[in-house]
Amino acid sequence: MGVERTAIPPVNLYSPLRWLARGWTDLRRNPLPGLFHGLLITAFGAALLWTVGDRFWLLAGAFSGFLIVAPVLATGLYEVSRHLARGQRIGLPKVWRLWRSGDTRLVRFGLLLALAGTGWVLTSAALITLWSPDPIRNPLDFLHHVVLVRRVGLFEAWLVLGALLAAPVFASTVVALPMLVDQPVSVRTAVFRSWRAVSAHPGPATLWAVLIALLAGLGMASLLLGLVVLIPLIGHASWHAYRDLTGGDGQG
Repeated sequence: MGVERTAIPPVNLYSPLRWLARGWTDLRRNPLPGLFHGLLITAFGAALLWTVGDRFWLLAGAFSGFLIVAPVLATGLYEVSRHLARGQRIGLPKVWRLWRSGDTRLVRFGLLLALAGTGWVLTSAALITLWSPDPIRNPLDFLHHVVLVRRVGLFEAWLVLGALLAAPVFASTVVALPMLVDQPVSVRTAVFRSWRAVSAHPGPATLWAVLIALLAGLGMASLLLGLVVLIPLIGHASWHAYRDLTGGDGQG
């Protein structure tokens, strides 16, 4: 069956909600690959929790890396949505072939994202260690001495720094990762197009980033169980974000 060509609606502040609705439709139409991704990534997150325990900086580093690299792990979901747009349902064997393809572009991109996560953890640790008058050894220390303190300064600076470092990572990935699955382009080209799409639609892109952060936080607040559904929802929705932000300029 050929590719189904549909009109690409204009991108506006309502678009992120449309992407989530379409992502939910994709998940319902072909649930097995999505739930498999959700279970796999949730199990990985639980293993990180069990491994690092209450060693705060290891925990912070593990989860920062987890959140940044998770989009690479969800590339199979883009493939599912791409085939659904053609009227085709695919199963886990097709997704497995994508993972086993050893696409060096995705591997290189994943390594770059891992380095970005490591840089954030080191920067965050330096900021809090130098600024906080009390030692931060575990998550409770961070909550008491950084988040809940009455004086304004450290926590707000930590949030601003995190946003400043996360913004370029998001701008580099929001279109680039689905594009690498969809088109035979270089990593440099995909990142350039991702930045161009975000700069052309800063409001919707910012809202989309906030929604992703809120959904990921909700999944973690549910003892990671919510991630089983939220990971595939975000992954499928990200495909539709890519299609709209690029005007459907692709093979899918």
